[in-house]
Amino acid sequence: MTKNVTLLYVDDEHINRVLFEINFSRKYNVIIAESGPEGLERLHGNNDIIVVVSDMKMPDMNGIEFIQKARETFPHIAYFILTGFDINDEISNALNQKMIHEYFRKPFNMKEIDAAIEKALAAL
Repeated sequence: MTKNVTLLYVDDEHINRVLFEINFSRKYNVIIAESGPEGLERLHGNNDIIVVVSDMKMPDMNGIEFIQKARETFPHIAYFILTGFDINDEISNALNQKMIHEYFRKPFNMKEIDAAIEKALAAL
């Protein structure tokens, strides 16, 4: 049981936040943010967060921009990107530079995300 693991999920779409929280709150302590700037606030306000899953396409700051900023202060966190689109150069570069562990396609596959989180936690 990994209920002691705190995970931040960042997505500008309400339905995605609700679905993610419903699916993962049984196993993880899930914190939700609606945007990159709000995600940064949540990180600064909670030292227990060790996993971040962020949507890629959001207004103001996309997922990679959010993770770049977050990593400056919180390099120890395992970061993941969720996207409704095919992999692009920005995501590919983030993977190559080890900025993110993996990326997932929407609609998200709960087992795939959970397995990747477990793998990242084992490496932390």
